[in-house]
Amino acid sequence: MFRIRVISNFYYPSNKKIINNIQNIIRKQFPYEKEEYIKNIPAQIEDPLRFQFKTILFAADDFKNNVRGFSLLFHFPDLKFCFLDYIATDKKIIGRGIGGALYERMREETFSLKAIGLFYECLPDDPVLCKDPEILKQNIARLKFYERYGATPIVNTKYETPIKEGGDNPPYLVFDDCGTQKVLTRNKAKKIVRAILERKYKDICTDEYIEMVVNSFKDDPVKLRPIKYIKNEKIISRLKSQIRLTEKRKIILIVSEKHNIHHVRDRGYVEAPVRISSILNEIEKSDLFLRLKSEHYHVKHIKEVHEIDFFNYLKKVCKNVEPNRSVYPYVFPIRNSARMPKELPIRAGYYCIDTFTPINKNAFSAAIHAVDCALSGADKILENHQLVYVLVRPPGHHAERKAFGGFCYFNSSAIAAHYLSNFGKVAMLDIDYHHGNGQQDIFYSRNDVLTISIHGHPSFAYPYFSGFSDEKGEGEGFGFNNNFPLPEKIDKAKYFETLKTALKKIKKFKPDFLVVPFGLDTAKGDPTGTWLLTAESFKEIGLLIGKLKLPTLVVQEGGYRTKVLGINALSFFNGLWVGTYGS
Repeated sequence: MFRIRVISNFYYPSNKKIINNIQNIIRKQFPYEKEEYIKNIPAQIEDPLRFQFKTILFAADDFKNNVRGFSLLFHFPDLKFCFLDYIATDKKIIGRGIGGALYERMREETFSLKAIGLFYECLPDDPVLCKDPEILKQNIARLKFYERYGATPIVNTKYETPIKEGGDNPPYLVFDDCGTQKVLTRNKAKKIVRAILERKYKDICTDEYIEMVVNSFKDDPVKLRPIKYIKNEKIISRLKSQIRLTEKRKIILIVSEKHNIHHVRDRGYVEAPVRISSILNEIEKSDLFLRLKSEHYHVKHIKEVHEIDFFNYLKKVCKNVEPNRSVYPYVFPIRNSARMPKELPIRAGYYCIDTFTPINKNAFSAAIHAVDCALSGADKILENHQLVYVLVRPPGHHAERKAFGGFCYFNSSAIAAHYLSNFGKVAMLDIDYHHGNGQQDIFYSRNDVLTISIHGHPSFAYPYFSGFSDEKGEGEGFGFNNNFPLPEKIDKAKYFETLKTALKKIKKFKPDFLVVPFGLDTAKGDPTGTWLLTAESFKEIGLLIGKLKLPTLVVQEGGYRTKVLGINALSFFNGLWVGTYGS
């Protein structure tokens, strides 16, 4: 298995390993490439103004940051075209579909950027231009591969003229419209070719050479070489390709399939399985979502966020509870927390912050599966899906490093944020009615994860002892924890004024990823809240968050008025999608 993701920075150990692997692949696969160029790839990505095009690096890895292949794409926004500079796989794993997956990913990116098409150079299959029979054979194989997508060289030009007289193996310029069916006019082609030669090859192309090549484009529109190797019926349908590219804009939906094993039937316990079905019944009517299954992850990801003693206790105590029985914490060690009682149920007070979050047979298993879903969603974000919705229960944002409570056992949102922090900066925007005390506790001393929570003031709202505005973080994390406690009764204007302030803080932080612990308990009539947000309000919230244009992982938290859960959730995601992909 492998994933394809964008590498946008090189400050984090995981990304440093990725770029080192990619540079080594280039050295092995392309020994003629200058070392200066190879070492300059990070600078090329981080400084697009200097190079006059944006460089996008895609890595195919095995989920352990071992690179299996990569591609390097240039985007020229002023002329609205893309240029594929490199696509390569590790020699040891050629033939496993990685090259094809990378190329299709390039087409998707070109389509999403609304470019006229994808250009790249491919060495010639003409024996006159390529004297070496073995290299000629390889060139034919590459051109045959690209013909599967309807991509062929531009003909009737002097693009393949060697820069040095008598040079061997000069490249063709290949064009792939990526399913757009846009016509490439002569004037557009001349501007594109000039940009390629002047910006990419400025060190080796003379002004005379550039003028000669550009002026050789006479056909209007330009002509492409007819298909030579692939029968027409085997060419990937442009329509089918365009449908697949459009699917990239779907919101990935990952549902906790085992959530209903955790069903507390005690009177007054509102965190029930019907919450999931209420949301699913509504959002499945929409074509915005693409539902995928979750993967299982090693518990080390939980233990990196929660203390091991807490994890081990919860695992053991849940295992020992009788079926269909719930044990509620009722003794809390405020005087002597060092001497734990022998009986595990009584010991719950060492690890719980309230008296209404029970321990039962399946709480641990359900919480583990919720974490698996959140991590699966995080990996989809790393695979360059822009929007992912993780619909899970039990919720998680009240779970701290060594404590559970508020219906929460493991903090799925925080675990996903920590996982993503290995690859870039993360912002968390908690919009549940109740303070996100869990992520505040977990990230309070860190500056790589910005935590923001908009919630009911702790003077009247759970968890009561945290969520005050003066809780700013500590040490390196000072200033990176932001609480916005609001009054019991607020109007829409006050809420959106606060949300816009929070979004400005996120923009200033410039994160690579956004994680949204998503509570629907801010809705009018929710039994655990006092605010009056409507479906229209949720749509506007989604729209404003979407306008950040960040890869966004939404993890379900609270929301208990089941009658309107689905309507409000769908309204939020309608707004989020429009904000993300609208102009």
